[in-house]
Amino acid sequence: MSDLAPQELRVLVAVGDEGGFSAAAAALGMTQSAVSHSVRGSERKLGAVLFDRGRRGAVPTAAGEKAVAHARRVLRLLEVLGAEVRGAESRSASGPLRIAAFRSAALHLLPRALEALARSHPEVVPEVRIVREVGRGTAGEVLDGRADLGIATIGTTSPVPPELIGAVLLEEGYALVHPAGHPSPHTLPLVDWAENCTSYTRTWWQEQEWLPPATVEAEDDGAVLSLVSSGFGMPVMPKLSLVGAPDTVEIIDLGPERPTRSVGYVTTRELAASAAVRALIRELRSPGGWEFSGSSGLRNGAARGRAK
Repeated sequence: MSDLAPQELRVLVAVGDEGGFSAAAAALGMTQSAVSHSVRGSERKLGAVLFDRGRRGAVPTAAGEKAVAHARRVLRLLEVLGAEVRGAESRSASGPLRIAAFRSAALHLLPRALEALARSHPEVVPEVRIVREVGRGTAGEVLDGRADLGIATIGTTSPVPPELIGAVLLEEGYALVHPAGHPSPHTLPLVDWAENCTSYTRTWWQEQEWLPPATVEAEDDGAVLSLVSSGFGMPVMPKLSLVGAPDTVEIIDLGPERPTRSVGYVTTRELAASAAVRALIRELRSPGGWEFSGSSGLRNGAARGRAK
């Protein structure tokens, strides 16, 4: 089997991203026949059909999904190679740094780390994408080569994929939230949302006889807080989603038996050695992790993820 050239990898990624040969050709400034010829050559070298061709375009096969993901990652490593070589003597980091994060992490974990990164490595250009932490989530973005590092939920129910490496940044507890001053919050419907990582809470919920079934589902944690603020319901939410919660809601600690979730980072082994990713990980972990202050505040501190 012959190795694929970088241009062949770019063609595979373009077809995967654009969903067809003609669209990929337009994106790359090539003819459609040249794109088709390149894909056929790649399929011959790899010994597998990579795309199902049809009237609606080109859909990656299972082998094609793997090939496109690896192609993105290889092309990204080629880009990183230049930045690493240029910064070797000065030990500096530069260039784009692609980050995937779920909403509450992007709001409350990344800003401090990116601010510190900008001071220590001003030539690094962060590119942050907000990704719902459902399905393959942020780890899937890293696996597919769309992100260099993902802020992800990590735990027994969502372990770090074997192709990636990662570590926990904080442990956060869940709390009950209800409209402030409501005379009987337990009579309100329970609100949930798809990204609530309910695998962390489902067993606990089933053991709480006082909790009603979740009958309302919102789009995200921001929408949940808006519903609670207007007196519509009560949710069980992770503390990270409650940082800066409005005064119109009341946050109740669920005690030592409360469910928790782990939030950490994931990246590839190759990119973990790059200067930009190493620098961001240092800032995410510096100087000793995170702890929650009060009912909903988050601050940097010596003890990691301690709910008070």
